[in-house]
Amino acid sequence: MSESRSPHRGSSGQTLPTTIRAGGSGRVSGRAHVPAGGGDDERRPTRGGYGGRGGPPPGAGMPGQLPPRPRPRPRWGRIALVATVALLVLALIAGVGVWIYANRLNASLGRTDAFSQITGERPAAPSNGAVNILMVGSDSRDPDASLAKPGEWRADTVIMMHIPSSHDRAYLVSIPRDLYVPIPKSAGDTCDSGQRAKINASFAWGGLPLAVRTVECFTDVRVDHVMAIDFGGFQQVTDALGGVDLYVERDITSIHKPYRKFKKGTNHMTGAEALDWVRQRKQFPDGDFARMRHQQEFLRALMDKAASSGTLSSPTKLTSFLSATTDAVTVDEGFSLTDKVLEFRKLRGENLQFVTSPNSGSDTIDGESVVVSDRERALAMYQAIASDKMDAWVRANKPPARSSGG
Repeated sequence: MSESRSPHRGSSGQTLPTTIRAGGSGRVSGRAHVPAGGGDDERRPTRGGYGGRGGPPPGAGMPGQLPPRPRPRPRWGRIALVATVALLVLALIAGVGVWIYANRLNASLGRTDAFSQITGERPAAPSNGAVNILMVGSDSRDPDASLAKPGEWRADTVIMMHIPSSHDRAYLVSIPRDLYVPIPKSAGDTCDSGQRAKINASFAWGGLPLAVRTVECFTDVRVDHVMAIDFGGFQQVTDALGGVDLYVERDITSIHKPYRKFKKGTNHMTGAEALDWVRQRKQFPDGDFARMRHQQEFLRALMDKAASSGTLSSPTKLTSFLSATTDAVTVDEGFSLTDKVLEFRKLRGENLQFVTSPNSGSDTIDGESVVVSDRERALAMYQAIASDKMDAWVRANKPPARSSGG
């Protein structure tokens, strides 16, 4: 926009320079003459003064004088910038603190060597970010028993946890402990080198390494990590959350001391009560399948309680919960708690899908009761896991809803 200089005459006859913007509104800038009197010739001072009829506002000074310089307006843009930077710094400091705390928890996890003995060919690793975690649980009274040595650790729960590449849900496939499968002679042998037996025999014969090898041979799914859970330790985890609500489908009396009585309906359970409940199986028609179902419900209830009870937003509750959890869990050498917390932060109890490895029920082989795998259906499901298409498999094989009446 062009500018031209033109004179402006005050009442005293003095010519003062002004600037008029061509094509503009005619707004005057620069030092304009202020007449000695008011009236129609009055002009608006350029320092934030007054103009028009009616005289100066209170405190503006005597006519003919420039009003006091107004207080500078706050520079909100700069203030907002400084405040934003400060918040970012505080967030960074808090993030560093959380990161340090997570690293401490990571260091406190029990560790076991689950993979170095597996020297043979293994299933292909997922290439799209999907993760497969073999979760094994024991309700033994010896949580310090070695996971790596044969015969020192008893596995009563075997779960293949598949987390798809989206990391927003998880599929937990319970493998019956009595499932009849081929077991290699050792973790370094070929899949067909041994004999067939119950899958939990692999723990007794070769510890966690042979168990991993056996599961990979049976499923043809790559195990990325292992997580050994001491269900006795989960008593402290449950108590740290203030207990959990579990549904009891029938009145039963525990077969373990102190012989608790569980009444049909939703029961609020302490850690000791919940652990006792998930150990029961002989009082149910489906035996070990009932126990697997109760364990699944227990794990879901723990996640739901942690997410809904304010535990995640309370530093004190969160510290107690995480400390109890790390005491109850042993993981492989390559498992990083900090990485997994970031990767799986979207997971909630409602995003867990529990499935049982397809089977034809129980049978007697060589004089012992075993669970027989449904070969075709199991093969299709484990192929869905390996190809990260478990969502489609679940939709196509959704089981009928179980009656809450038991």
